[in-house]
Amino acid sequence: MITLKSENEIKRMHEAGKLLASCHKEISKIIEPGITTFEIDNFVEKYLKERGATPEQKGYQGYQYATCASVNDEICHGFPRKTPLKDGDIVTVDMVVNLNGALADSAWTYAVGNISDKTKHLLEVTWNALYKGIEKACAGNRLGDIGYAIQSYAESEGFSVVREFVGHGIGPSIHEEPQVPHFGYPGKGLILKAGMVITIEPMINEGVWHSRMDSNGWTARTADGRLSAQYEHTVAITKDGPLILTEQ
Repeated sequence: MITLKSENEIKRMHEAGKLLASCHKEISKIIEPGITTFEIDNFVEKYLKERGATPEQKGYQGYQYATCASVNDEICHGFPRKTPLKDGDIVTVDMVVNLNGALADSAWTYAVGNISDKTKHLLEVTWNALYKGIEKACAGNRLGDIGYAIQSYAESEGFSVVREFVGHGIGPSIHEEPQVPHFGYPGKGLILKAGMVITIEPMINEGVWHSRMDSNGWTARTADGRLSAQYEHTVAITKDGPLILTEQ
């Protein structure tokens, strides 16, 4: 069932989102070769706790960490670990913040040290694709409009869009209806209504869009071993257009 959020609920989710955005900015200051994603995970949990918030995905369906940390060819749901990141790596840090019962969800892909121009282009296209999708998140538009904007742009730049993992509704649960594909056709799919709160989180691959699952049952990686990037915002559909809740 799709739930429409009140102005007060959206305001509270926005506060959670601002905190989440501030956490991402702090992560950007400590990402460097030699740091581990386990250390980043500990940093996030401490940062949130000190500000009266908790990492919502910790304990979700048995998940043990405050973040998902996906490195290089990992598409999503990578486990934080004690292997040092290397110069030239990329890592996507994804988290859900619970601030006084209000949720917000956002992922950023970070460059570790110096990355190649080709990898920079992947990150730039993924970032741009997110905002092209957000531009279509307007009351009266359809989910297919969001997906088409993302897919047509990413593919025009020579990349592919992951199909197996999509955005979703959020609040008060992590995952709610509707599912939000990052591919599709304009004018197709569910009509967006004011009060919906969704995540838009394109996962863009250097090579093929297909994925394979690790033996841990959580982590998905590219089928061809090439890089994957992701940026994600939580977005409220309002009568005045899309409102990004995970920006400061």
